[in-house]
Amino acid sequence: MMNTVWFQALLLVLGFVLLTKGADWFVDGAASIADRLGIPQLVIGLTIVAMGTSLPEAAVSISAATKGSAAITIGNVLGSNIMNVLVILGLTSVLCPIPVQKSTVRYEIPFTILITVGLAGLGLWDNAVNRLEGGILWGLMILYLLYLLVMARKGNAPQEEEKKEEKKRSVLFLFGMVIVGAVMIVFGSNVTIDAATEIAKMFGMDERFIGLTIVAFGTSLPELVTSVTAALKKKPDIAVGNIVGSNIFNILFVAGTTALITPVAYASSFVVDSCVAIATVVLLFLCVVKNHKLGRLGGLVMLIAYAGYFAYIL
Repeated sequence: MMNTVWFQALLLVLGFVLLTKGADWFVDGAASIADRLGIPQLVIGLTIVAMGTSLPEAAVSISAATKGSAAITIGNVLGSNIMNVLVILGLTSVLCPIPVQKSTVRYEIPFTILITVGLAGLGLWDNAVNRLEGGILWGLMILYLLYLLVMARKGNAPQEEEKKEEKKRSVLFLFGMVIVGAVMIVFGSNVTIDAATEIAKMFGMDERFIGLTIVAFGTSLPELVTSVTAALKKKPDIAVGNIVGSNIFNILFVAGTTALITPVAYASSFVVDSCVAIATVVLLFLCVVKNHKLGRLGGLVMLIAYAGYFAYIL
């Protein structure tokens, strides 16, 4: 049995690598093509790049739902959002205190709380997030994109780090990156779900636990690496905005898209996880509302909170 477990674990790691690198290549290629077509960098950043950070979650959630493992879908969204705040922001702020923009405190964090409550409400209404409700989530996502565009025009949107000037790459090469990246995302999501499901069966774990922990951690790797690296380079100023934005896209884009493709079951056991996801964003708000900064003490509290939550689901 151990040989089989190790083999499935290797497949799981392979799936995460494919997801992470596939999303990176897909976004890089798509953004470069859009730039060649004369689409403003502002629009590229707010659409392709922003959604690109949620591609691993989207691929895994859609794959899980279509394979009948809906518990992984909701678990992945909630687990990723909880991990993004408590673990990623917690660890990042312990390494280096993080400044937070006023717009993030006033609008984006409260909006995240609102849609997290909304997702729980939609799920509990009929124990599922159906296609109509998926359409509602997508409608909210479009409104959020419009908000970002308005904020960007006013100069208040989170700024991306300036990229080094890259060598000109052919359009054919860029299309190749998009295609290869898309294939890696699809293949990686299938490998990840199959391996995670097999491991769950071997150890008698339910799909909810797998989605909330292993899969959530794997799909949050891009955010983790980016935030910690930014902190180590003493450039953590966009960390909170990016994580909050990622959480918003996870709910509106990932859950919404998955529900549009196939209704997603919402088990009663997710009520506690939804409450934790809501409490997590409320905790973030309380930590930053006064000084507009997430300090080391707040980060430590977040890491301790996640340890307690992990002990509960374990």
